[in-house]
Amino acid sequence: MISYDRLWHTMKEKGITQYTLIKKYGISPGQITRLKRNESVSTHTIEMFCKILKCNVEDIMQYTEDE
Repeated sequence: MISYDRLWHTMKEKGITQYTLIKKYGISPGQITRLKRNESVSTHTIEMFCKILKCNVEDIMQYTEDE
């Protein structure tokens, strides 16, 4: 399973809010909802977050084995 819990931690460290992502960077609220639910998102979306947050993929997502 892919978890995006690290994304929220990285956003907090960088001082970027969900509101900023939507208003300043044009991220759709639907994409943020998908990430909150740990649903699939495209690699393009992951790349956009890496650029915005100036971080690596592992700062956004983590793989764990399903039980």
